[in-house]
Amino acid sequence: MSAEPASFTRDENGVPQIVADDLEGLHWGMGYCHAMDRGLQMQVMRILGQGRAAELLDGSDEMVEVDRFFRRMNWGGGVEQEAEKLDPEARAACAAYCEGVNARFAKSTPWELKLVGVRPAAWSIGDCLLLARMTGFLTLAQSQGELERFFVEMVQAGVGDAHLEALFPGCTAGLDRAMLEKVQLVERIVPEAVKWASSAPRMMASNNWCVSGVKTASGAALLANDPHLETNRLPNVWVEQSFRWPEGYALLMTMPGLPAPLVGRNEHLSWGATYTFMDAIDSWVEDCREGKFRRGDAWVDFDRRVETIKRKKAEPVVETFWENLHGVLDGDPSEEGCFLATRWTGSSGGAQSINALMHLWNARTVPEGMVAYAQVESSFNWIFADSAGDIGYQMSGLMPTRPDDWNGFAPRPGWDQRFDWRGFVVPSLLPRVHNPKSGVVVTANQDLNHLGEADPINAPMGDYRARRIEHLLNQRDDHDVESFRRIQLDTYSIQAAEFMAILEPLLGSGPLADALRGWDCRYEVDSTGATAFELFYGALLLEMFGPGCGAPVIEHLRDATGIFIDFYQNFDRILVAESSPWLGERARDAVWSAALGRVAAQTPGPWGGGNRFTLDNMFFGGKLPRFLGFDVGPIPIRGGRATPHQGQVYHSAGRLTSFTPSLRFVADMRARELHTALCGGPSDRRFSKWYKSGVEAWLQGRLKVRKPPA
Repeated sequence: MSAEPASFTRDENGVPQIVADDLEGLHWGMGYCHAMDRGLQMQVMRILGQGRAAELLDGSDEMVEVDRFFRRMNWGGGVEQEAEKLDPEARAACAAYCEGVNARFAKSTPWELKLVGVRPAAWSIGDCLLLARMTGFLTLAQSQGELERFFVEMVQAGVGDAHLEALFPGCTAGLDRAMLEKVQLVERIVPEAVKWASSAPRMMASNNWCVSGVKTASGAALLANDPHLETNRLPNVWVEQSFRWPEGYALLMTMPGLPAPLVGRNEHLSWGATYTFMDAIDSWVEDCREGKFRRGDAWVDFDRRVETIKRKKAEPVVETFWENLHGVLDGDPSEEGCFLATRWTGSSGGAQSINALMHLWNARTVPEGMVAYAQVESSFNWIFADSAGDIGYQMSGLMPTRPDDWNGFAPRPGWDQRFDWRGFVVPSLLPRVHNPKSGVVVTANQDLNHLGEADPINAPMGDYRARRIEHLLNQRDDHDVESFRRIQLDTYSIQAAEFMAILEPLLGSGPLADALRGWDCRYEVDSTGATAFELFYGALLLEMFGPGCGAPVIEHLRDATGIFIDFYQNFDRILVAESSPWLGERARDAVWSAALGRVAAQTPGPWGGGNRFTLDNMFFGGKLPRFLGFDVGPIPIRGGRATPHQGQVYHSAGRLTSFTPSLRFVADMRARELHTALCGGPSDRRFSKWYKSGVEAWLQGRLKVRKPPA
């Protein structure tokens, strides 16, 4: 490749080592290696994002529904215009990235695409922006939107204000129940087949942390990150790549299709990310008739977008989407009635984020990193550690500017212009901190509003993981890579410990009680106590919330959605409270005893016996015989919902999914290296020796050492 803008080799772990003379060359090499190692992943993601899966992959009704979702989101809309917002340096880098992708695809394309007759079009900057939008929404902003939709369903089911306020503090301020009861929901979290109880009155992750030199053995800053994403797929969502150019080096984790240094380190600065649970998605109630929506006393036409979903071996499906300033309508405005329109702040962006990320190649200090990442449009918690010993934290994301009496959680009337977005909150008001006195920064999807002037989070994930990590960090002042690695593998649950303090006096006899009595609150794969606790916890959700919502509803939410996975602490507050509207006339201990009685006779097996998954090939989805080697497993997974090593395995939207540390890395700013583990391997090619090369080390908790390219 001597005539190319970059050259590459592989290290002993198969990680591409990319060498170039300038930033454009680095991006050319990044694109070339993405197409070489993850070409199928890139192409499938683009096909999905374009809403063309039924046309190109599978013409089934299920795939049409997938296409309908992506067409509704319309993330490919306006990408050409958005590309014009790239600054000259970023545009040149993106163009070089696309040239590298296309140079590799000109040599070969994945055989799986040939199998289904797909001839990939050239990769474009617009495709990069499409994938940037997709990755910012899926399972991130999406979970907030689902929770807010679930809230509307609870209102329509007759759940009272006191119950709602206990579950979602602040949600009932300014709530118009009569308006929400009129809304016709087309997309539902709880399907109509799962009926709500009529007597309501009776009644969805990641860790990162950094410490300054005062907390380390070497006196240098340390940083760790383990993004908790869906892991039960091959290939992994992340790609490891290492870079060198005349001015420095970078040891990075990137994503196929995105020309950006997402997480990792360069010579002087390391950085990592978790999701914030910023509320960046809102809904409005639109009063509709004759294809129009009401604005004050006037009736205004919707913008009408017609999409044709082509299908393999079947007639195409024509879909009409209705849009206004509040987003896409969930319904047909030719029918008189009220429907929800929903808008996400990142739905039409991408260029601003890429412009910002270009600065990370050569950033030297924590403040430089904070300034750059503050401009990223999707919402993440970014932490930083530099070679001078500084540490810091910066939240990114476009937070809507709303009226003071609306936090964005419950829908507001679309006809009242007072509730329109008025731009976005300036990044300097978002949560941030530089060199805290404690010498420690921890983010684990918890509420961090206290670190900023704005309050972007109204439905955080529980703080159990953050509290446990902070406890472990504060136990010593001589941290090193090994101590950080142990924290990443920690399976102790503060949630379980706090629940057990209430439950233990209620334990009677039987196999479940025997497993819980004396349990150390750790979710190791051989633990029967972890299994017993989860059986009890599931029964407690049913016992506490079933009378108010209907047992079938709670069973559906528990067994087939991510609501209890993402937002469990909202429900935990109710479960442990001695007084709550959800208790009614019941005593808490009576509810807990009844829940225990539901499962007392069950004999729990080891946690890893049930908490396991198979790494399914993303293209074939577990449909091929196991002996062909496309799938790996099943493998037992340590950890639970509230442990630093998260180990959530559950069903959502009809398929098995997971929250586990898809990637682990530790950066010691004293040394020129990065310690990493990836569940998978560098390549998505089944017959490559790098297809699953990292799985065993990931399972065992080992970290490999990555050094700068020679």
